[in-house]
Amino acid sequence: MKKTGINLLKKLSQAHGASGFEHAVRDIFVAELGGNLKTDKSGCVISEETGPGGSPRIMLEAHMDEVGFMVQSITKDGFIKFIPVGGLWSQTLLTQRVRILNHDRHETIGVIGSKPVHFLGKEDRRKVVEIEDMYIDIGAEDKDEVTERFGVNVGDSIVPDSDFIQLKNSQLLIGKAFDNRVGVALAIQATQELRKVGHPNLVSTVGTVQEEVGLRGAETAVDAVAPDAAIILEGSPADDFPGSNVSEQQAIPGKGVQIRFMDASAILNRPFSRLAIEVAEECSIPYQVAVRKSGGTNAKAIQSHGIGVPTIVLGVPTRYIHTPNSIINLEDYLATLRLTIEIIKRLDTSTVESFTSYFG
Repeated sequence: MKKTGINLLKKLSQAHGASGFEHAVRDIFVAELGGNLKTDKSGCVISEETGPGGSPRIMLEAHMDEVGFMVQSITKDGFIKFIPVGGLWSQTLLTQRVRILNHDRHETIGVIGSKPVHFLGKEDRRKVVEIEDMYIDIGAEDKDEVTERFGVNVGDSIVPDSDFIQLKNSQLLIGKAFDNRVGVALAIQATQELRKVGHPNLVSTVGTVQEEVGLRGAETAVDAVAPDAAIILEGSPADDFPGSNVSEQQAIPGKGVQIRFMDASAILNRPFSRLAIEVAEECSIPYQVAVRKSGGTNAKAIQSHGIGVPTIVLGVPTRYIHTPNSIINLEDYLATLRLTIEIIKRLDTSTVESFTSYFG
């Protein structure tokens, strides 16, 4: 399970999949799960596995997209101006290599640049360079070479060019897009394991699109699935950095799966969240409970579907999300995987109905 997880994480992390350009990630999802697959009209992909009971319907969701950029314009001198797609901090971008994906899925490598420090005044050197003052250099002589030789045009997708590696501590993995290829890998691997061990319900495993720009795929996918309960799988921002308040740390790499009670976009179903804790304790799975002041997930869109969907969020603590290089602990990934499987094995009709039994 560990080796399979590493290989799957590597494939997914290296895939080009900024919001609206999730094709490569969707291809991996399809290749790994096969079987009874369908899509909605937004590009979300859905795999269905029916257990002996045939119900309730459980939505196991992870968004496929990553934060990235889009080509906004090309200068006459052959430099590319770009805009962010999703939440990015400009301070993490300068001198980073990027991959530009054109309409026929050919990639071009470039580097993000700005006015060199040698030409900045003393005060300007202290300022954060904004994205509008940056450009991408792909080694073109002029605009015509950008479009005709390199095949890069306005509207093309851009992601960081970052390698996936294991650190000297082999439990720690570095890669791009762990938000949320970690969740996608978990959803795929959990589904593969559930096929072996069985479950009493109907599981709809869903890879959604465009979470980073407003939960757009979740809104259409939840309509297609119409779940009775939902589990959201995410890469959650780690909070163990130097200078953080130790008493408020709730996402520490190496300390287990994060079970989230609340964030800025959703208050999760309390009986369902309590079940997750009970299962973790029963199975000796390390976990962390979180109440977050900021951030959000597709839970916001999914839990408010129809007359309501009991929803929980399980996360793998991830350092430096929304940057070209994130870090996770493999043991947290495996803990989240095991907890996901064990929860789904227990989600029969009476258990799911108990999540919303507000009278008696």
